[in-house]
Amino acid sequence: MLEMKYWRSILFVPATSDRFVESALRRSADVLQIDLEDSVAPDEKDFARSRVRTIAGRFAQAGYGVAVRINRPWRQAVRDIEASVGKDVAVLTLPKVPDASYVRFVGEVLDACEAEQGLPIGHTRLIAMVEDPEGLANMGEIAAASPRMYGMIVGAEDLAVSMQMAVGDDTLYIPNVMAVAACRRAGITPIGFVGSVADFDDPDDFRDKIRRARALGFNAAFCIHPRQADIVNEAFLPAAADVDEARQLVAEFESQMAQGRAACTFKGRMVDLPVVLRARQIIERYQAYYPPG
Repeated sequence: MLEMKYWRSILFVPATSDRFVESALRRSADVLQIDLEDSVAPDEKDFARSRVRTIAGRFAQAGYGVAVRINRPWRQAVRDIEASVGKDVAVLTLPKVPDASYVRFVGEVLDACEAEQGLPIGHTRLIAMVEDPEGLANMGEIAAASPRMYGMIVGAEDLAVSMQMAVGDDTLYIPNVMAVAACRRAGITPIGFVGSVADFDDPDDFRDKIRRARALGFNAAFCIHPRQADIVNEAFLPAAADVDEARQLVAEFESQMAQGRAACTFKGRMVDLPVVLRARQIIERYQAYYPPG
């Protein structure tokens, strides 16, 4: 199973659909996210909860990372958490997170559930979805709210509704850049891209969005359609040519360092330590998917 820090594609799977569950097991996503929220009708919530552990076990056995998106209202959220916590579920995704205190309250419920399940406290990590102006104003605190925090994402559609704005590059650029900054400051994973996950009819446009997201500092993205997972995996994987160049750059820098120099030039560009650290990040990420030897 791919290490959590290198997750790229997180594919939604409605908990109530056998067809989508079976289909997900044939997909290339790094993570399969069992959805208890938007894709589940209100009168099917209990049925969806009753299926989580069985579905999670199948996904984990097949080698996928497993996440569960819960509901926001507290009465539903607590039931969702109680039904989801287990050895096979690595992450809970929290929609419409308003502030850091909400994350900490969820953490208290998780402490009790993990203890009941005989799991280490902290086993279950969290992804926060920022989807309204309150969450937007508190992104820095949300990202750093708990050691359980794994990542954060801007929910484009709900944010647009709450902000009374269109879903587009102009409106979503600043919230997403703010999210990347908050995540990097807190040491968690920036998830997402500038745009709506619902736009999957044009694969070339979606590919451009993910490439832009990678350039902005994102490491992963949610997917609502299987074809998006392939695009996300490819776009968030460093290209072989970039990896070769990074290795050459590091080798040249280390050679110059051995001669007592603190910087060098490589292909007409001045190279110092920050440039080398970025090159090493590219190599490390590539080797997570293609280990040496």
